[in-house]
Amino acid sequence: MTPTELPKFVVPGEYLGAAEEFVPGRGTYEASGRIFASVTGRPTIDARDRTVRVDAANGVPTLNEGDVVYARVNELKSAMAICTIVAAAPAGRGIPGTPEGTVHISKAKDGFTESLADEFAVGDILLAKVLQSRPSIKLTTAPADLGVISARCQVCHGLLVPSGRELVCPRCGHREHRKRAEGAAPFSPRTSS
Repeated sequence: MTPTELPKFVVPGEYLGAAEEFVPGRGTYEASGRIFASVTGRPTIDARDRTVRVDAANGVPTLNEGDVVYARVNELKSAMAICTIVAAAPAGRGIPGTPEGTVHISKAKDGFTESLADEFAVGDILLAKVLQSRPSIKLTTAPADLGVISARCQVCHGLLVPSGRELVCPRCGHREHRKRAEGAAPFSPRTSS
């Protein structure tokens, strides 16, 4: 079987090729010298080592460098914001284990940041990019399209709405500043994984 002969989409148990021709990879299993799909997804062949694998269509989300995620600010320190990764963007699928990540003060926005309290508040939902996924998760909100996408008033806890360059509480009128994500859609995670 060649890469062009592979089906575009497979289900568990579907035949992919002979073990003499390919090496079983992720998402496959070997039985009696034949390789079968073990997950639903798209099969591919790595021509370098003749490995056949199936990339799961609905697999467990993992974090990799360059991924964009939703994160909730849990704590602000002088040099970093500690966040819980809520979901992978844009799909909104939850990440198993609720991993924590950090946004260093130098990665909060382009330019100088005197205090992270000027950019984020505890409870804010951020749209952030993963800079490093192992051994610890490091995030950035520096690009214009990343930053706060949901925030609550620090006075009455009402949901803040954009008003020019600030955020305004429609309940009490309090005005606040955040490093906002320009043009980002509001946060709405999927309820099922």
